[in-house]
Amino acid sequence: MFDMDGLLVDTEPLWFEVESAVMARLGGDWGAGDQEELVGGSLERTLDYLLAKATRPRSRATVAGWMVGGMVELLDCRPITALPGALRLLGEVAAAGVRHALVTSSERVIMEAVLRQLKVSFPVTVCGEDVAATKPDPEPYLLAAARLGADPRRCAALEDSPNGVAAAEAAGFLTVAVPNLVPIPAADGRVVVASLTEVKLAVLAGLVAAR
Repeated sequence: MFDMDGLLVDTEPLWFEVESAVMARLGGDWGAGDQEELVGGSLERTLDYLLAKATRPRSRATVAGWMVGGMVELLDCRPITALPGALRLLGEVAAAGVRHALVTSSERVIMEAVLRQLKVSFPVTVCGEDVAATKPDPEPYLLAAARLGADPRRCAALEDSPNGVAAAEAAGFLTVAVPNLVPIPAADGRVVVASLTEVKLAVLAGLVAAR
């Protein structure tokens, strides 16, 4: 299972740009600490956070439209590239016929814009609007496993955020953390690497088989 933002692609600068613009419309400031609070979170959590800081609040629907529309607009006009090792590993997994999925907290329209840019597809996708509870809840990963017909204990997740790691581990997945903005400590049953260039399919398969 692959996460998207911060794992496949570094969309965090785009999110920061959109969040800053939205916060300005809401009458507040936005900084790096604010962004770190939301890494790996859902649109609903972002809306809660933005509106709590607002001095000129607007409706949730309005702010959601600004957020989603702003991201899609940037993704459609700004080139993005996959993070190191991401497309190589995805290609290796697909070529081997291993069942795989994309599991993201982003909205589907944003996910689709990213996949268009990368020119890749997944046999199964789970996005924020597919679940009642998003990461760090395990529901997204459990849903992905169910859609693939896979035993969660035989699945591996690739994540960059503490929220994503918590979700995958709660679902019973072997979890490989590739920290992006927020550090993730090593822990029992968790592999931490600097980038996906360090991750090989054979190693993942061996780690899952050894559980």
